[in-house]
Amino acid sequence: MANTKAPAPPTRTRRGAPAPAAQPTPAERAALGKAARSTAPRDSQGMFDPPADRPDPVYLLEQQAASRLPELVPVRYGRMLVSPFTFFRGAALGMAHDLAGTRNTGLTVQVCGDAHLSNFGIFASPERRLVFDINDFDETLPGPWEWDVKRLAASLEVAGRDNSYSRADRRGIVTGCAARYRIAMRRFAQMTNLDVWYAHAELDELQAQYQSLMNARQRKAFAESTAKAMTRDSMQAFSKLTHIVDGKPRIVADPPLIVPLADLLPGQADRAGLEQQLEGLIAKYRRTLETDRRRLLEQFEFADVARKVVGVGSVGTRCWILLMLGRDQQDPLFLQVKEAQQSVLARFAGESRYTNQGQRVVAGQRLMQASSDIFLGWQRIPAGLDGVARDFYIRQLRDWKFSIDIQAIRPAGMRLYGELCGWTLARAHARSGDRIAIAAYLGSGDVFDQAIARFAAVYADQNERDHAALAKAAASGRITVESGL
Repeated sequence: MANTKAPAPPTRTRRGAPAPAAQPTPAERAALGKAARSTAPRDSQGMFDPPADRPDPVYLLEQQAASRLPELVPVRYGRMLVSPFTFFRGAALGMAHDLAGTRNTGLTVQVCGDAHLSNFGIFASPERRLVFDINDFDETLPGPWEWDVKRLAASLEVAGRDNSYSRADRRGIVTGCAARYRIAMRRFAQMTNLDVWYAHAELDELQAQYQSLMNARQRKAFAESTAKAMTRDSMQAFSKLTHIVDGKPRIVADPPLIVPLADLLPGQADRAGLEQQLEGLIAKYRRTLETDRRRLLEQFEFADVARKVVGVGSVGTRCWILLMLGRDQQDPLFLQVKEAQQSVLARFAGESRYTNQGQRVVAGQRLMQASSDIFLGWQRIPAGLDGVARDFYIRQLRDWKFSIDIQAIRPAGMRLYGELCGWTLARAHARSGDRIAIAAYLGSGDVFDQAIARFAAVYADQNERDHAALAKAAASGRITVESGL
């Protein structure tokens, strides 16, 4: 006979709201991670077997081109054709398709979505300390943590091939990265929530940590990189990107990479209309900042604007640089206003909870980074030049930002760099996901490390085939390519 007794009402707090569910214990979280080994054995992380109906990689790029500025799409193809590594940088959508077909543990974190090794770098914290962290979040979304690890590992393999490293060196670099991720995650699993949240990688500490592992050449390169990073700020951008016209600073044209608004829209009325839109965007964007930073931004006035081409995968999306002036012409601030489209992961991991894609990027960045740009915010332009509403996120153009020259690194240096990226990615994932469950899944042995190395090698083969497919499309005239930009 069916039990018709009504269930007991949920426990209520004094104000009548349901009491929060009890948090699982560390032991229960570890058991969850170990149980995931039956769903996705650690060995299976090394598998990549593309189906017969795998999408044409060129078609996926053409799909993305439909929403981009048509005159810049050939520049994107030109940059991707330079090498298999530059192709890999621009092929986040293709790899998202491929990763969606691989096994995962079902343990979700805030993923970067494009965690290749060139999307890590040096920049300034609000306390004016140089830190190392992930620095690109255009594709960020909640998703399987393995996707980030595999994209990072594959990028190391692809870059190693581009640099003509031996197979043994490449395998050592990739396994070193995976091992550092695993060991770091296991350490984060033992830390308190606050200690994980405060963990960060300051350059001074990194130098002390890795000093004994560096030779004289690497120590010199490290010091030079640090010094160079500290010169890359708004004043350096001001001296490089502007000149004086009629007594006022204006952004210098370098078409098609930098096109001032005055050149893009020579019509006075059209230009004035867009300037008003951008000034309105700035005013509304201020509301997404903390109160103190909002007050700081209010002390700057709009001076000039230009369209700028950035990156590889982002080429063709709408990106503006805005020159703002403070107390005088020697007090500049450059902001980058970058279009945020739907994440390439959305069709596989689900839509973002945020209706504004710029807010999606900002929320993910703030969650994954140890410290974020003080001017990081978002906004929507209801109708741009083409009458279409578009989402944007805003940050400083340069604030001691510096990325490693991948082509100049020798194998030993690349291994150190890969391990640093692995640690950084683990720290970012530990902030948002169940670090105890992930650590328990990974274990203390190198089973996962070796599997990731196998995946990276197989995927690098696929990447080379995809790069060749793009070259074939260019040779046949299917796509138009503009190189050297």
